[in-house]
Amino acid sequence: MFFVLSKSSAAKRAEPLGSDTEDIDAFLEELLEGDGGEASSREFPLVLLIVCPVSRCCPVFVGGSSVINGVGTATSKSRCCDQLRCVSCDFRVLMFDDCAWDSSCDYLFLRNNAPDRQKLRAKLKTRRGSRAYACQCCWFSSSSSKPTDLQAQPQLRWVCGKHQD
Repeated sequence: MFFVLSKSSAAKRAEPLGSDTEDIDAFLEELLEGDGGEASSREFPLVLLIVCPVSRCCPVFVGGSSVINGVGTATSKSRCCDQLRCVSCDFRVLMFDDCAWDSSCDYLFLRNNAPDRQKLRAKLKTRRGSRAYACQCCWFSSSSSKPTDLQAQPQLRWVCGKHQD
């Protein structure tokens, strides 16, 4: 995400901008604003560009505890996303390594206990190599040693919630 800090207005402000094109357009507009005098007498705005490197997984992968976490890409399919977020309940997805969900786990249990990791452990079974995932409305266990694309699990409405570099 980019922020442009400008001195051309009465007070300093920070404006989030969506794309490089918007950044360039905003910079040019600020340069062209003014009294129309000569370039040497015009006070040019002080522009400071702050770059916050953020990346997202595309596609998003899940997998067992033997698969390393990080940013997953189409070319490096060896990483599971550890910043998952549910678009249905708007909760962060919790992960439990070397665990799987018990068959008695249900929606009401998750609604009452998520995101409290200690309470959620009541419905987890120890299973080496597995990884249990849960938000407040869905749960999933993976024992795969290879990452699985989340598109193969249409019941899960999880997306990458951005990785800070």
